Amino acid sequence: MAILVKKLVKLLPFYWVSLIVIIIDQISKYVVRNSIEIGHTIKLTPNLIWLRVVQNTGAAFSFSFGNPLLNRILFIIISIIAIFFIVYLSIKSKNRIEIFSFALILGGALGNLIDRIIMGSVTDFIWCDFPDIIMTRWPIFNIADSSIVIAIVLMIASILFHKDKYEEKE
Repeated sequence: MAILVKKLVKLLPFYWVSLIVIIIDQISKYVVRNSIEIGHTIKLTPNLIWLRVVQNTGAAFSFSFGNPLLNRILFIIISIIAIFFIVYLSIKSKNRIEIFSFALILGGALGNLIDRIIMGSVTDFIWCDFPDIIMTRWPIFNIADSSIVIAIVLMIASILFHKDKYEEKE
């Protein structure tokens, strides 16, 4: 138990990253929910970045089990399991980029979990048009989702380009 506590204390600086993500995510969702009507679009730029508030009862890309209550229960359970798994992986990791990435994922997962528990759905509001062939516009997302995507990109880059460089020596 003492070893686990020692490892968790060592990760505290990284968990501050999670807390910052949660705070920025929740503040931004609060602001858009109270400033923009659901379904109304505000074009920050002519084509690239728009704001449009939606309440997503599903998961990524609006994946759904078809029933909002079932979605809420299952996605809360899945999120809690994922959060414990992320903490476990961050404890086991010795790579700083990987630990930082887990902190970003943890913050994003907790930000969306807070929405699911309190509101029954996740507030999404950032709508971008990335050049692509499949979709007209990218699905609407939020700060928590962005944090998770940034973490995944960092992990991939770390694995591909700098894995040995960031490992801690014990």
